[in-house]
Amino acid sequence: MPLIRAFCIAGLLTASAAPVLAATYGPELQGFKYPYPLQHFQFQSQGKTLQMGYMDVAPKGQANARTVVLMHGKNFCGATWEGSIKALSDAGYRVIAPDQIGFCSSSKPDHYQYSFQQLATNTHQLLEQLGIQKATFIGHSTGGMLATRYALMYPEQTEQLALVNPIGLEDWKALGVPSLTVDQWNARELKVNAEGIRKYQLNTYYVGRWKPEYERWVDMYAGLANGPGRMLVAWNSALIYDMIFTQPVYYEFKNLQMPTLLLIGTSDNTAIGKDIAPPAVKARLGNYAVLGKQVAELIPHATLVEFPGLGHAPQMEEPARFHKALLQGLNAL
Repeated sequence: MPLIRAFCIAGLLTASAAPVLAATYGPELQGFKYPYPLQHFQFQSQGKTLQMGYMDVAPKGQANARTVVLMHGKNFCGATWEGSIKALSDAGYRVIAPDQIGFCSSSKPDHYQYSFQQLATNTHQLLEQLGIQKATFIGHSTGGMLATRYALMYPEQTEQLALVNPIGLEDWKALGVPSLTVDQWNARELKVNAEGIRKYQLNTYYVGRWKPEYERWVDMYAGLANGPGRMLVAWNSALIYDMIFTQPVYYEFKNLQMPTLLLIGTSDNTAIGKDIAPPAVKARLGNYAVLGKQVAELIPHATLVEFPGLGHAPQMEEPARFHKALLQGLNAL
């Protein structure tokens, strides 16, 4: 089936612009071009044969014998790390960028008990298959929660931890955000479209500043959500939202013993369920200018790097500035 490619409307600066048509991709993101060769790791989990898509990028610069594992966010993929993969590879790192089960190029099971422990175990099995004994883990958004769980489960294999605008810096449920059932999450996910994705990303990821290169990631997300596997994609997304909301890592930050770098765009306002929270609760949520500092105090060996005025994805919003700080931070830890 031919793909309907996204087209950019000149001057797309606001979410009120006319809708842009998204491509249609398969349930494992078939048809979307990854920036580096995509490989697949097949394994057994919960009685199912599953596969994880991943990129394994060799050092392009002088090799430093270190490996970095990149953990993507909820509305992201391994591919959205494209700029970071290049920066890290150029700096001498081997870079592994997997798509977690339920996301992007990986399996979407019809039934799966999602937990951060399970996703960490899956990732650990991938790294064992690749012969990687120790690595630095960099997690963005939901990937920050996963990287934290991985580091708590496998401290001996975690050389360093870097968290890029991680969610889970607060416990939304405990703060008063209403709980949704999986069926309610599923109903919401079935309504996902390119226009809504673009509006959300504009306001949260990029603080009202749009660049044409962001359109590719709208296309990726909307093309998956509205492709031929849309029912299965939405269902897995609903299960994953339930996992995120009900499995906080906040209370265990104090147990992280490895050097940890917190990279925080201070204008981020991400909080799961904020849109359905009572006004008084909503006003308290997602204040990253405060949350970054608070969590840096909780983690024993934390270094906080703030990016004033940047949003949820500083690595995409100002990549040169971000990667300079990231590399300096990784070398200093």
